[in-house]
Amino acid sequence: MIRGARWVIGVGVVALATVTAAGAPRRVSEEELHRHGGVPRGWKFSVPPGDAGRGRELFAELECYKCHEIKTEKFPAPADGKYVGPELTGMGRMHPAEYIAESILFPNAVIVDEPGHTGPDGLSVMPSYADTLSVTQWLDLVAYLKSLTEGGEDEAAMHGVERVATTGDYWIRLVYMPPSAHQHAGHAAPATSTRAAGHLMAFISDAETGESVPYLPVTATLQAGGAGRRTIALRPMLGEAGFHYGADVAVDDRNGKLTLIVGPTTMRVLSSARGRFGKRATAVFDLSAAPK
Repeated sequence: MIRGARWVIGVGVVALATVTAAGAPRRVSEEELHRHGGVPRGWKFSVPPGDAGRGRELFAELECYKCHEIKTEKFPAPADGKYVGPELTGMGRMHPAEYIAESILFPNAVIVDEPGHTGPDGLSVMPSYADTLSVTQWLDLVAYLKSLTEGGEDEAAMHGVERVATTGDYWIRLVYMPPSAHQHAGHAAPATSTRAAGHLMAFISDAETGESVPYLPVTATLQAGGAGRRTIALRPMLGEAGFHYGADVAVDDRNGKLTLIVGPTTMRVLSSARGRFGKRATAVFDLSAAPK
């Protein structure tokens, strides 16, 4: 059983994508390893690619379908029609591969506070497969679960819009929390607003290291249908989702485009980073396109 496949993902979870192409080696000096605590600067573990076809066969062999429904597949249903674990339909677009991989080997790393996920001891009811699977099988199973991107609940309605882009020296993750989710988090819409405001967030990181970059002037220009253009400033903020540049604003999350402009940093850049973060960068996000 995979923990919380339908409930854990959300805009409060910040997961940076690996900025190096999958499988591409990163060459470092021994001095760099020592300087950054034994790992390269900005290092993040990424799951190597597996075979989704073999992973599907393994999913069937382990009879995972007895606990998890996948509406886009034709696995047998439980005799009583009741699934013990959460539905996995569309989970590949909801979770990064690393989260799925951890769920299989160490299901108690994250306990989902939902009925049916924990036993009397308060721990996950899903068993660990750490002593059951070979490394190859583990990677294949992760690849299969990550391939499940179709169907499931309306991601925009549940968690808002999410887009990513790399531009200039930056990796940008754009997230828009719809009004319902934003107000649920304790942020009421402005009294003068004619439309409920959600929360727009831009997580801006160093494209080389994945580290957040502060002290940036950031603006967003919204354009949807015949509504004209609006330009708003995004301010540095800290919240449940972590450090980001944000604003409370109503966004047409079904149509239109958003242009994000990142100006030169206002902080002092040392000689070791000379030539970086000093140029304006622009990223255009198509809000009507399906997320990648």
